[in-house]
Amino acid sequence: MKKRRSSISMARSYSESGEYWDRHDLNAVWDKTRKMKFEVVAEREALPIYPVEKKDLSEKIQSLARKQGVFSNALLNPWLEQKKIKEQRATRVGRKL
Repeated sequence: MKKRRSSISMARSYSESGEYWDRHDLNAVWDKTRKMKFEVVAEREALPIYPVEKKDLSEKIQSLARKQGVFSNALLNPWLEQKKIKEQRATRVGRKL
């Protein structure tokens, strides 16, 4: 905060404002408030929740997911499931021989 921006707390910094609101209840000063309109722009950013040793591989997975409009795990789960099914089939075929 450059100047006093809060007419209620008279704070000159975010720290002072935080200290004020730590000690005071908004209900006590509700009549001093006014309606405000503002827009919040929130961009979704999903961090990978899977361990991948190579950063470039992780970035490729995230890029593919973004292109498809899904989270990375939405791509990985079916891929891993397909891989596991193939391995199980191969193991069963190998045992029968």
